[in-house]
Amino acid sequence: MMAEAGAGGPRLAELLALGRRLWEELEASTEPSSGAPAVQDKVRQGLDALQRAAAMVTQLELFSENEELEEVASADLKFMLLPALLGALTLKQVDLSRRREHLESAREHFLHFLKLCRNYGLGSFQLPPGTSSEDEARSSPAPRDPSQPNLVAMAMSRSAKIERYKQKKELENKLASMSSSVESGAADEDQIREFYTLQIQKWIGTSLEEIESIDQELVILKSRDAARQSPAGSRGPPRPARTPVKPFILTRDAAQARVFGAGYPGLPTMTVDDWYEQRRKQGIVSQQAFGEPGSPPCPSPAAGTSDDEMQKQQQETEEEEDDEEALRKARDWDDWKDTHPRGYGNRHNMG
Repeated sequence: MMAEAGAGGPRLAELLALGRRLWEELEASTEPSSGAPAVQDKVRQGLDALQRAAAMVTQLELFSENEELEEVASADLKFMLLPALLGALTLKQVDLSRRREHLESAREHFLHFLKLCRNYGLGSFQLPPGTSSEDEARSSPAPRDPSQPNLVAMAMSRSAKIERYKQKKELENKLASMSSSVESGAADEDQIREFYTLQIQKWIGTSLEEIESIDQELVILKSRDAARQSPAGSRGPPRPARTPVKPFILTRDAAQARVFGAGYPGLPTMTVDDWYEQRRKQGIVSQQAFGEPGSPPCPSPAAGTSDDEMQKQQQETEEEEDDEEALRKARDWDDWKDTHPRGYGNRHNMG
């Protein structure tokens, strides 16, 4: 394996170095928008270099499921980072129409990296949910009621995040102190091996965090797509159209109907009884609306009396009441004039 790696090593190492350098430049970039042409050009260049490097690693069979970590050459450990770097660069693509595709692709890259690390015993961690591996199936907890919150799992997840954050800071400090000697070529094989092992452990924590964020965003995108594809009729039956009601003046009795009708000839008038009768014929108001249940029944007209006769009698009664009221007011006015001569109350001889 060492000879094969050495034959393809320089070219492979150059591709990895190029992809990693572009990723670091993007991380430190001060561009206001990640969709800027210069930014996306670097993303494409980095992805191309890392994909070519990953294809060469597969062709050279640098890593195998049947070997131990001690069997891997120290100079080859850095190539384990290829899937993680591919996932990180894939997330930096900004094509919204392909966002879900990019998220799923990045998740596969990160998951490939985690499986590779777990196979070699690098780090102690649990694979994310949804991993179709026998190890994950054995380590997964028993099914539980989804309606009940798993407080133990939540506490463990929070503790794991805090622990990963502490380890990440410690690893960054160690890597910063060792990078100069490794990059200058002054480090020995043990230091090189430790340096790349620390880098792998750092990216394990990064991959777990990125997969968690990807899963959350995928849930939102899937819900949005399902809402867009749902038919409009599933939102509920449409409301029936309401019949427009023509404007009218509602009066207390026939006398008021005549008064308002004279003042507003263009606007129809009706009494309360007429309004109820019209609503009852339309089926909007039931017969019980004329009286509350349990209340004494309304007085009914005498037998044999037609509606025209009742209306005529009511009209005559109202006219008699109006005549009596007008006669009473006229008499009161005559009495007042008898006791109050013209000009009464005009103290300043005005008028």
